[in-house]
Amino acid sequence: MPEQDRTTEFAVRDCALIAIATGERAETLKELRDTLVRIDRASVFHHVWGGLLGARFGEREYHNDFAGWARHGLHDRKLAERLAMVDPTTSADLDDLRRDLVEIIEDRLDESEALPWVRATQRFHFIRSQIVVFDTRIRCRTPEEMAERIPILSPSSLFYHFIDARRRSPDGSDDLRSWLASFGPRVEGLRRALAELDPYFVSLVELRDEVARVFRRHVDGEDA
Repeated sequence: MPEQDRTTEFAVRDCALIAIATGERAETLKELRDTLVRIDRASVFHHVWGGLLGARFGEREYHNDFAGWARHGLHDRKLAERLAMVDPTTSADLDDLRRDLVEIIEDRLDESEALPWVRATQRFHFIRSQIVVFDTRIRCRTPEEMAERIPILSPSSLFYHFIDARRRSPDGSDDLRSWLASFGPRVEGLRRALAELDPYFVSLVELRDEVARVFRRHVDGEDA
């Protein structure tokens, strides 16, 4: 069998998120808003996406830390529900996501003269994430090889290639779709199916299973 063109080789990585304190904190909703508008984008990413890599004992009540704090720190269920509805996959980038969050908070502040000054029963501590990347030494040269590998990849590997990649890629694409582009028209159905997956409201294990099913359908010729 001739040697495969190494330009199509996919190097599978794994990762871990290192949480780093920023020293910034908020006790009121106004303070949260004022800090959120200027905090580093790495902190926005951490508080919206970082929980996917955190230890889970059952399902999280809220998918981002801002909603969780609104509910359990400020005891504002209405605000918590609004923040929980934010889907970061629909934002162009982290600055766009930040604007969406700030707009929700400002709308809530406008609804009550007292709310800007209500003190939370627990402070919100702004954390930022630094990603550490590892080489797994796993290599895939075809979509068929990837279909075999996906089910046994670690959840954190899916996080790196399917979620973190979107902030690294100029066009907001994940690593899998970017790699598949080199295979031309025969995988367009597969790329479209991957683009339709929303990685935010599921666990990483569930995301891996969904990605595996999409690849398997392509290999079995069901995604035409």
